[in-house]
Amino acid sequence: MNTPPLPSGAEHTDGSPIRLGALVPLTRPGWVEAGRHLLAGLDLAVREVNDAGGIDGRPLELVVRDTAADPERAAAAVDELADLGVAAVAGEYHSVVARAAAARADALGVPFLCSSAVLDALTEEPTEWVARVAPAQSHGWRIYADFLLSVGRRRIAVATQSSVYWTSGTRVLRDHLAPRGGTVLELDASLTPEALCDALVDHGATALLLLVGHPEPAVPIVRAVRGDRRLAEILIGAPAGQPEFAEWGAALGEDGAGIPFLRYLPERLGPLGERVGKELRERLGEAPSFVAFEGWDTVAVLAAVLRSHGTDRAAVAASWPRVAVEGTRGPIRFSRAPGIGVWQWAWAPVHVVDRDPAEPDRLRVLHAG
Repeated sequence: MNTPPLPSGAEHTDGSPIRLGALVPLTRPGWVEAGRHLLAGLDLAVREVNDAGGIDGRPLELVVRDTAADPERAAAAVDELADLGVAAVAGEYHSVVARAAAARADALGVPFLCSSAVLDALTEEPTEWVARVAPAQSHGWRIYADFLLSVGRRRIAVATQSSVYWTSGTRVLRDHLAPRGGTVLELDASLTPEALCDALVDHGATALLLLVGHPEPAVPIVRAVRGDRRLAEILIGAPAGQPEFAEWGAALGEDGAGIPFLRYLPERLGPLGERVGKELRERLGEAPSFVAFEGWDTVAVLAAVLRSHGTDRAAVAASWPRVAVEGTRGPIRFSRAPGIGVWQWAWAPVHVVDRDPAEPDRLRVLHAG
């Protein structure tokens, strides 16, 4: 028998589950591998909370909805989850999708803790209903720009697709590099890989950043650049983190190594991170990405909030500035970061890493934020 939904998120006293909504890309064109890792982290943390007795004796129940990287689908899912009486909504990987979910959660008065999306403008206006554990794009991508400068790369080309996320990233790079003698050339990713290689040569680019989807068109671009002798010295980069996942290596093999990307993990995990990482590896059958840790940390925050402030939605949202939780990647607290309209963990650890060309399964830390 189903428990009647409580749209207000009001308190139960009968031991019934506390529902948490989870937004995750699980089908194409969403980044399915990222979604799988995010869900693994969310689900593991929920199971651990329940194994420890739940929230005042009430179990957490994760109500999962597949966004498939579709903003409209995500907004509709927030409506559905609100009607089901969830205390809060969590998750999402794609920035444009998370922005749609955040807008709907704000409109409905449903707390939304965003796990992985980094777009600075997660909401158009400041809101009390939304918080985020992932670092903002402007923070991480400035660190990436500093890395480029540190290795002598100042003539930067970006292969980019039409998206507010890629446009925002390009602007961050240009604004940070220009005062330091760097230039950013935009190349349309719809060019054939061969034409793109010609453009890189013509402009004397010393780095090419892939601001594009995976596997298309990222994989053919990498193959073309790696196979062009004229571009033997160019650095290929992927600040959005495409090489983090195993399918990158499966698609590109050795060609996928030596491509620096942003990773939101410390160089060495502490005891909690090590324990959670071991559990995640067993669940996933592979090394967990930073996205899986983001999922676990998201539920850890919500569980702490629910224990201390109850399940009333307004009380959950009002608790963001009082959060103090030990996460897998360090202590989590939320604040109002300049230029960002949501409650923000400032900041999760940020490193620039790549896959070691001599051992592609091993990640090397190249630069610390």
